[in-house]
Amino acid sequence: MTVASKVNQTLASLKGIKSTLKIYSIQEQKKEAKDIYEESLLETKEIIEDLENRIKVLELQEPQYKSN
Repeated sequence: MTVASKVNQTLASLKGIKSTLKIYSIQEQKKEAKDIYEESLLETKEIIEDLENRIKVLELQEPQYKSN
């Protein structure tokens, strides 16, 4: 497995986690737990954005890793 495919696989996993956290935050009734889910959702969103930027840099530096 190439570096690019591992990074893309990680990105896909994080997007799945983000979706799950969103569902949990919507369904949660307790304010404290809901706040924790929403904070985790924001952190995950930031990580996804950072990773997407890293993928762009990787693709520019190493064209063979460019996604289809």
